[in-house]
Amino acid sequence: MKFSYSLSKRFSLPILILQFLIIHSVSSLNLTNEYLNHKCFLNQGKYKSGSQYEENLNWIFDDIRTSPYALTGFSHLSVEKTPADFVAVTSQCRGDTYESKCRTCIDTVISGFRKRCPSNKGGIIWYDQCLLYINTIKEKDPAPTNYKNIFSMHNPNNVRGDAKLFAMRVMDFFSELTLKELTLKVKKITNNGLLNFYSAGEKKLGKNKLYAMVQCIELTRDCKSCLAWSITKLFKNNDIKQGGRVLGTNCNVRYELYPFLRS
Repeated sequence: MKFSYSLSKRFSLPILILQFLIIHSVSSLNLTNEYLNHKCFLNQGKYKSGSQYEENLNWIFDDIRTSPYALTGFSHLSVEKTPADFVAVTSQCRGDTYESKCRTCIDTVISGFRKRCPSNKGGIIWYDQCLLYINTIKEKDPAPTNYKNIFSMHNPNNVRGDAKLFAMRVMDFFSELTLKELTLKVKKITNNGLLNFYSAGEKKLGKNKLYAMVQCIELTRDCKSCLAWSITKLFKNNDIKQGGRVLGTNCNVRYELYPFLRS
């Protein structure tokens, strides 16, 4: 938004404050769907333009975009005409992102992968609201947790007060969310009555309110172990911040002292 210098000084400060509040609100809810990270699988090689592999990959991308996978936020498709052109693609939207929002995120993540891993046969790319995992190696179904392709991000702000007590309360809340997810058959019903491996909530924490979520990819063999490992990684080496997340190809967890999910 552009403002003219002809505005008087007494109005400029409130307008700037309003701009900041709007931007902060949009950012804290992750409505911008920011790119987070990616990894190109160099050991799986590259494909040539016009090859059978490219045809298989494009078919899967088109199917993900046009089929009703966005309703549940999850898809896992594979194509193989010969062992040399096998490709499997998994996509997963965040638990609060489904239908048109999920479809938009999938479009974004496919474009992002093509840009950052051009002609790579395999790789992973993460955005705030979805991930895309492309692999040329056949994996077991359900899949064991892949601990190699996991990364973490932290809120830069330090915890005020007793950081260790804060971490214990956050971990307790994560345990509650994990138990809730598992006792509901590791599935939460979305607004459309569809199923998703996801649980989120908020909890009073002194003068603050804690917001957190846990989610597993449907193909994950041991959701509980994946979540437990990820939660422990958040506080490794006593690096305790006001927020953080761990993302992988099997599960992800996040906590903050501000709301970051759609209600």
